[in-house]
Amino acid sequence: MSGHSKWNNIQGRKNAQDAKRGKIFQKISREIYMAAKAGGPDPSTNPALRLMVDKAKSANMPNDNVDRAIKKATSAGEGEHYDEITYEGYGPGGVAILVHTLTDNRNRTATNVRVAFTRNGGNLGETGTVNYMFDRKGYIAIEREGLTVDEDTMFEDVLEAGAEDMEILPEVFEIYTAPEDFVSVRDQLEADGFNLAQAELTMVPQTTVQLEADQQEKLDRLVEKLEDDDDVSEVYTSAE
Repeated sequence: MSGHSKWNNIQGRKNAQDAKRGKIFQKISREIYMAAKAGGPDPSTNPALRLMVDKAKSANMPNDNVDRAIKKATSAGEGEHYDEITYEGYGPGGVAILVHTLTDNRNRTATNVRVAFTRNGGNLGETGTVNYMFDRKGYIAIEREGLTVDEDTMFEDVLEAGAEDMEILPEVFEIYTAPEDFVSVRDQLEADGFNLAQAELTMVPQTTVQLEADQQEKLDRLVEKLEDDDDVSEVYTSAE
């Protein structure tokens, strides 16, 4: 995973996300609704729902919002229907971009994503254009401040928990897992007494692209425009 630090991206976008908290809650509620609709309202027997509930907690989303989304999904009638669609393309400097969406109107979402790419220095591609450049991974970050464990011992603990790899940064340990092992690794590390600063399933680029300052500014504007769209769940890039 060398060359790619999710932690820096997470910290760099935290304030912007705080300012859009209401919109983030709306998006997570939609994901909870879909997970509960597909697999039932009990997180203990519905792994997808459990991940979404954990995501809500990580975003400090009120429990009432979570409960409403689950109840809405399990109420009588067909209710709402959403499609999961991934868009692929390139941004400034040749950066690969994946855009995951959850939409009740495919035409609206496709138009909005295409406009965002076109007006912000990007090019929307066909399915399969860049998806192969990313790997699905579990990602866990543990802040180093206050930890008494040394790097070698930490690495041993992480591997023993079932993780694939660990990157050592000045502020955090970044831990990567196979997607199917993410929940068990996360739970084991929590049981071992570690406080997890971040834990999620994500897409990790196999190689990264280093941008010039002006290209990075253009990419930031493109990503911000995409994330502002109500139908967009996640945006992943190969920028270093």
